[in-house]
Amino acid sequence: MCIQQLIEISKSLLTPLIAIVTTYIAWQQWKTNQQKLNLDRYVRRLCVYEEVRKILSIIARDANASIEDLLKFRTSVSEADFLFGPEITEYIDEIYEHGLNLGRWNQEYRDYTQEKPDGYDHQRIVDEKHKELKWLVNQFGPAKEKFKKYLDISN
Repeated sequence: MCIQQLIEISKSLLTPLIAIVTTYIAWQQWKTNQQKLNLDRYVRRLCVYEEVRKILSIIARDANASIEDLLKFRTSVSEADFLFGPEITEYIDEIYEHGLNLGRWNQEYRDYTQEKPDGYDHQRIVDEKHKELKWLVNQFGPAKEKFKKYLDISN
């Protein structure tokens, strides 16, 4: 009789045990999916940050921002609106605007071998060009700080 009772108790405990194991497996799958989602979001955010550094590097190397480079940059960071807070989107817009301004001042610049149009103010153009280039080249540190809270994996 004791073995019979033990078998009956085992049968009655089997269903709750299966339910507990199934629940644990489901929880583990959910946790894994959450980690994968976080990793995917991190990778996409890192790509945007790398594109910011890339355009800044091009500008630092060439002392210019071509319209092609700026348009490519604009396209490559287009999903930033969905991955970051508004401060990153505003910062990207600011980089783009400064890049456009630098490109414009570079187009207006004339050296001593070129004919200067009426009203050409060489000093103003050089000063504005320098101001934009300096701002852009000095953005490596601020960019890192702005993106840091979104890319910090220490938490």
